[in-house]
Amino acid sequence: MSKQAKTLTAEELRRVLDHVATRKHSARNRALVSFSFYAGCRVGEISSLLYTDVVDADGNVRSEVVLRAENTKTKEARTVFVSAKLKKELQSYICSYKPTNSNAKLFYSQKSKSNGYNANTLTQFFHYLFKSAGIYGASSHSGRRTFITNLANKGISV
Repeated sequence: MSKQAKTLTAEELRRVLDHVATRKHSARNRALVSFSFYAGCRVGEISSLLYTDVVDADGNVRSEVVLRAENTKTKEARTVFVSAKLKKELQSYICSYKPTNSNAKLFYSQKSKSNGYNANTLTQFFHYLFKSAGIYGASSHSGRRTFITNLANKGISV
């Protein structure tokens, strides 16, 4: 059995996004999936994002998101470029979610008294999402692996 995360085909990703659209918190969940598949971020990086990391003072989605060193696996800061697809999903999400504190986590959790997702709960979110969408063998790392594989197939260096 392979230890690498499953890469998803365009059809499988569409199935996941279509499934998300039929559920509660669809704008948030589409944005979560999109951050993984269109930016190649790890769950720890996604779960640590603050609203102000992604949304500027005018309420617009930034073109670049800086991941702080303390939130990356390598402990080095890095810049993530926001593609048009990702920007569209994020813009839709922030239209439905405006925290009272702009330093709040970008992705809220519906549990009361929660500070948003952490890496573990986001890993579980992806596990159950893929399972309920009928995508077997996928994990929380599948988005990142799919993103990097797609870049490599186009001859683009990470």
